[in-house]
Order: sequence, then structure tokens, then C-alpha cells
Amino acid sequence: MKSSSPTGAGTARVLVTGVRGKTGVALARLLVQRPNVDVLGGSSNPESVDIDGVRPTAFSWDDPSGWPAATEGVDAVYIVRPDRADAPDLIGALLAETPSRARIVLLSEQDADYMGTDGWAPRAERAVRDSGHAWTILRPSWFMQVFTDPRFYRDQVAAGELPFSSGGASLAWIDARDIAAVAERALLDEGHAGRVYELTGPEALSLPRTTELLSAAAGRTVTLRELTIDEAVEGTTGFERELFALTFERVQAGSFAEVTDSVEQVTGRPARTLREFLADAEPPFGQPT
Repeated sequence: MKSSSPTGAGTARVLVTGVRGKTGVALARLLVQRPNVDVLGGSSNPESVDIDGVRPTAFSWDDPSGWPAATEGVDAVYIVRPDRADAPDLIGALLAETPSRARIVLLSEQDADYMGTDGWAPRAERAVRDSGHAWTILRPSWFMQVFTDPRFYRDQVAAGELPFSSGGASLAWIDARDIAAVAERALLDEGHAGRVYELTGPEALSLPRTTELLSAAAGRTVTLRELTIDEAVEGTTGFERELFALTFERVQAGSFAEVTDSVEQVTGRPARTLREFLADAEPPFGQPT
């Protein structure tokens, strides 16, 4: 793809919402390596943004009054879709405050059409499509980072168990850094407007095979504890519970099993395998495989 500033010349100003998240940090680090790019790190707690070359910027989905300042003069915006019931309306309202010339890259999810045209994820995507901006939509599979994040499965895996509701289906796990690499190009390079990229790792893995790789990387046995969907969503309530249950329903339906080569098509290199990801992860992983 041809490399270009979204403005055609000069410095490009890019707002990264959710800059402290899994894709946000990786994306910001890639963007600051580009010449003539001014990176705004959007966060509800800008004082906590500590990424070299990134300008901390106040941005919160709960405070629309701050959006005009955050989006002023931007040439591109990376939107991490908020996992809340009003996300479609919030995204539409944000884009109404965003300069019309700005490119928009939305982080959605793989096989979002599973929900039907009136589903929550398709409506969030439609808010971007109908905004009048040049747009690109990223639809990634499950992040490999769920195995290294204490908010997800890291501690259970460290204790020797992976509790998961797969129903026997496979998942094409993807490294968040590969998502960020695609986002970086979509934000700054030509040729991505109007594209929807289904993003996955290079292989679909069953959960038993996934635990084999986790075991090898951790240097201890990790066993799969297959859960029902009700067990998997235990302790959650309201919209979070509905969304979580739907996600596992989609896992069992095979929504995250399809493998694509979109990462390689956009970046010029293959997506990382789970084995590669775990080999350079922090403890309890990083053991010889």
C-alpha cells in the first residue's frame, strides 16, 4: 500500500482512544515511530498515559463535553468500541464532533454479522459507515493476551487450569500487536478506506491443543475445564452478562474458528502463532517449547 499522511502532506494528528488497552498501547508505539505523526493518547485518566512520544489526552465515553477538545484538528481516529449497550449511539455522537476529513478505524470483532443487522455490534459498525468519514473496520478474533492478563485467564493458567466454554469449537487466537499493526496502516496509508478486515492468527486451535501450547510454554501441565455458558458468565450481570453469554455462544457456533490472511495481506508478514506469542510472554510463560 502507498504510504501517505491522511492530510496528503505535513504532520498527521492521530487520536488513539483506549490508548492504555491491549491494542492501544501497541498501536501508539507503532505510530510514534512514523515520521511526522502527532499521537494523542486518549484516556479517561490521561495522567496515567506514559508512552514515549505520545501526548496524553483527556477522552472518556462518559464525558462527551471533552470530545471536541480531544478531536480538534485530528486527521485520523482509532476507536476502541466501548463494551456497553449505548456504544452505537456514543460512536455516532463522537464522529459528529470529529473533523470530516479524519479517517476512522473501528475496533469491532470477528464475524460481527452473526448478531444480525439489528445486533449491537453491527449497529456500532453502521455508526461508522454512516458517519460520512473515510472508514476501516477491524474484526479480530480472541486476543492471545487473555492468557497473560490477570483480568482474564493468566492466574488460572498459572495455577494449572484453563476454564473455558468452547463446546468443542476451535479459535484462531490473534496477538493484539498484529491488530495494532493493521490499524497503523489503515490510519496512515492509502488503500484501506471502505475495507472490513477479519483479523485472525494463522491457525485455528482447539482448546485441548491450546492447553498443550500453554503447558509447554509455562513448563507445567495446564488442563482444560470445559464450562457451560452459564458457568462461564457466572458473577456477571446486565448487559455485560448478555454480551459475555453471546460471545461464548458464538465461540461454540464457530464464529472465531475461521482463519484469514488479512494480517499478512495488510502488513506484509504473517500473523504470530500462539507458540510464538507465548515464547516471548512474561511469566508464567516464556519456557522453551
